[in-house]
Amino acid sequence: MKLLISHKFEEWREPVEEETGRHAVKLGKLLKRYAPDLVQLHGCIEKRPRKQEYLFSLNLSLPTGTLHATGEAADVRACVKAAFAEIEAQIKKHMALLRKDYEWKRKRPRAKALA
Repeated sequence: MKLLISHKFEEWREPVEEETGRHAVKLGKLLKRYAPDLVQLHGCIEKRPRKQEYLFSLNLSLPTGTLHATGEAADVRACVKAAFAEIEAQIKKHMALLRKDYEWKRKRPRAKALA
């Protein structure tokens, strides 16, 4: 997986890279079906003007589509965690659609209405 993180301030580099590295391993396990050179993850962190809030956005380019997630929090690490949690859920949903899990899901029997 090709990983690119952009940030403006040097003090954000260390906490963002620690969290990103930890979560990139998790994403690598979910995306093991794809060739590593075809998967690109781009992240960008910025501070909201006039607020004590950070925004971390992720773009994941796959051969079968592009996924986008954002995370907002008062802490740099928390916004990175929120964005990766959202993109992980999107990957699971995307993979289920590719496998066509909706066709294999069992239909539940209807409960008979009491008269």
